[in-house]
Amino acid sequence: MARTVYYVVLHEGQWKIKLGDKHYGPYSTQRDAIKIAVDTANKAGKENADGAQVLVQGEDHQFRAEWTYGKDPYPPRG
Repeated sequence: MARTVYYVVLHEGQWKIKLGDKHYGPYSTQRDAIKIAVDTANKAGKENADGAQVLVQGEDHQFRAEWTYGKDPYPPRG
């Protein structure tokens, strides 16, 4: 089983969480979307032997790792 990856994206002008082919949200801010994604990824990481991760899309359309189950603290600081 592969790691579950949650993508925080700006989709059609709104912050959403993408998992597979589905978008969830919208959320008021990127920070809100990240918080929900990390909470959800933490729960998924407990159930998936390979863990879970949250990636955030930047203005350059590249993704950066925001949070990784088992590597970063939960709840995140800040």
